[in-house]
Amino acid sequence: MRRIEPSGYYYPNLIARIYLEAMEEVMGKNGLNAILNLAGLSHLIDNYPPPNLNKEFDFADYSTLNGALEEMYGPRGGRGLQLRAGRASFAQGVRMLGAMVGVSDLAFRVLPLSAKLKAGLPAMAKVFTQFSDQKSTVEDRGDYYAYIMNPCPVCWGRKADRPICFAGKGLLEEGLHWVSGGRKFRVEEIECVAMGQPTCTYAIYKEPIG
Repeated sequence: MRRIEPSGYYYPNLIARIYLEAMEEVMGKNGLNAILNLAGLSHLIDNYPPPNLNKEFDFADYSTLNGALEEMYGPRGGRGLQLRAGRASFAQGVRMLGAMVGVSDLAFRVLPLSAKLKAGLPAMAKVFTQFSDQKSTVEDRGDYYAYIMNPCPVCWGRKADRPICFAGKGLLEEGLHWVSGGRKFRVEEIECVAMGQPTCTYAIYKEPIG
């Protein structure tokens, strides 16, 4: 598998560790070890990054991991695994970081649904902007909120003919589930840097599903 040149952009060790633990939970230790070998990241086998906030995990390595999933399991299988690992990584860790920027379950519980989204999405974006080099912003575009990531760690250095940032989609889906008190929302990647577009942007439709 092609190595991606280091990007010079970083996630904190904690977010990378959480993602690896989530992948292990989804595919088992042997499955993850096979992916790490394929991705040229065998130094991470039984040696996950420490659970600290030092920005030391390069976006190139995060992207390579996601590319290896697709290479090993095919586009459909890789997509499903990324979605599940993205969801699990929010459930396990980003929520904890949210508490550090003043976002707690309690803060949202009392708000009406539209206000939960309006306050919750920028709060999630703030977690990534504050703790990592993934700058995230949110725009209200009428029917949907645009969640914009630039630079994007999920597809860094890869090329595709379709949107491929499923780890981000899974993470957003789980985050919305948490912010809204258990509702589901349609999340669709409408721009992807891997396709030559300027940002990775997700449309989060305001009406919950079902």
